[in-house]
Amino acid sequence: MPAHTQPPPADLGRVLIIAGSDSGGGAGIQGDIKAITMLGGFAATAITAITVQNTLGVHGVHPLPLDLIEEQARAVLDDIGTDAVKTGMLGSIAVIERVAALLDTTPAPAVVDPVMIAKGGHPLLDADAVAAVRSLMIPRAALLTPNAPEAEALTGLTITDLDGQRRAGAFLLGMGAQAVLMKGGHVPGETVIDVLISSTGETLLEGPRIETRHTHGTGCTLASACAAGLARGLPLETAVANAWAYVSEAIRRAPGLGGGHGPLDHAWPVRDL
Repeated sequence: MPAHTQPPPADLGRVLIIAGSDSGGGAGIQGDIKAITMLGGFAATAITAITVQNTLGVHGVHPLPLDLIEEQARAVLDDIGTDAVKTGMLGSIAVIERVAALLDTTPAPAVVDPVMIAKGGHPLLDADAVAAVRSLMIPRAALLTPNAPEAEALTGLTITDLDGQRRAGAFLLGMGAQAVLMKGGHVPGETVIDVLISSTGETLLEGPRIETRHTHGTGCTLASACAAGLARGLPLETAVANAWAYVSEAIRRAPGLGGGHGPLDHAWPVRDL
């Protein structure tokens, strides 16, 4: 009997991650797996690209063949199954089209992180692929998690404050996303405010800005942490709040690795046992 016909344990949410690999271990597939595992989920993967990177930047991007990306995802979906899908670095129109078609084959909610630029500034999405994100990924997102620059690119709006985050979030809802977590890390201010916006209203998540250069993988980690909560059946607001608290503490405890933008401490819950 195929394994996917057996229900998973009630407290184990399965998450299929479709994203790029980060050789530095802080972002991408590696950061996603760590976050989902720490929050009680089971992570499976379909890798879209292999990147050569460390805390100093991205030194190479090597996309995988479209059929191989799809075969990885199908192998997971046809056997293990999934309770949520998290997408990260897709890179090109062709990959976006293939992933959108995959999303249509599962009822699992999709957390879409519209990855466009690496922490060090290296582009991770082709310039001509932004329109494909708008038309294919946003309407399929149960939760969209853009930072301010990504939201500006997707909406054409300028975001400099909380009102700008709200306007962009509402715009993205109008484009078809079921909910939007408008991240505020790039918005000036001593306080960082993320805004969760859905048809039922908004929730503010805020805390003091942590002065550190060790924030590599923050977006990937937050989106995956949200997916882990949704996969376990948590309400959207609870899943996002838990993810936000987890990531905030992971930033505070960043181990200071490398000479550039270092990774978070994904494993901090284990250190508290």
